[in-house]
Amino acid sequence: MNTEALGLLTTGSVTVLGRLPHSSNYTFLVLVSPRDGGADAVPSENGSPPFVPPTSLDATLFAEAEPGCQVAVYKPGDGERPLWDFPGGLYKREIASYRLSSALGWDIVPETVARDDAPLGPGSLQRFVDADFETHYFHLAEEERFHDALVTVAVFDVLVNNTDRKAGHLLLDADERIWAIDNGLAFHEESKLRTVIWDFAGEPIPDHLIASIASVAEGDGTLLDPLVPYLDASEIAALGGRARSLLRTGRMPSIQPGERPYPWPII
Repeated sequence: MNTEALGLLTTGSVTVLGRLPHSSNYTFLVLVSPRDGGADAVPSENGSPPFVPPTSLDATLFAEAEPGCQVAVYKPGDGERPLWDFPGGLYKREIASYRLSSALGWDIVPETVARDDAPLGPGSLQRFVDADFETHYFHLAEEERFHDALVTVAVFDVLVNNTDRKAGHLLLDADERIWAIDNGLAFHEESKLRTVIWDFAGEPIPDHLIASIASVAEGDGTLLDPLVPYLDASEIAALGGRARSLLRTGRMPSIQPGERPYPWPII
């Protein structure tokens, strides 16, 4: 956990730089400054925030221009496209995913906080991961050195019932650490696992992950209490049920006939 980034995301002033491309919901690149909380005006072109060119997605450039600041991804609740199977407030599931990842000690989701005072209304702020955005899961899966990290993400996605794990949602940073982003479509009560990570289907779950899964299954408050502000009680109960199911089999699930196992698009 990057405590410095977490603190700044929680209390800093938020300035919108522009919209991120290729997002189905309104998603913004923002700069969080170490000033007293508050939100700066939103830049606009013809009344709409401008897109950030993909070639500008380099956190190092922003950090050099604004020492002590943190580049982040802002997902306002009001910018979400309504879905038939998920209630509004997907940004809360982004926060719940981070909190569970952190509480488990797996730390695979970048620091993510709720901000009610952000420029376009309540939403989530997530630390921007400076990565090679041309690299995705299918590249990472080809290298044995990433095996353990990818297994952890796969187990995490089963636990949270991720219904949209695209290949491009796994980022490799400069320290060769893998981060899992875009976790808003998760924690549904019904089984909806859709992921590109099926390479470990049917394989035994590593022992070092089993202990953490057992804590979720047993209802450990240190793991589940941080989720209460962001999920319904029934969704937290379903999380425990998935953990118990993993413990019973001790193996990663396999694709079952009639299931829709992959997200679309897959990248």
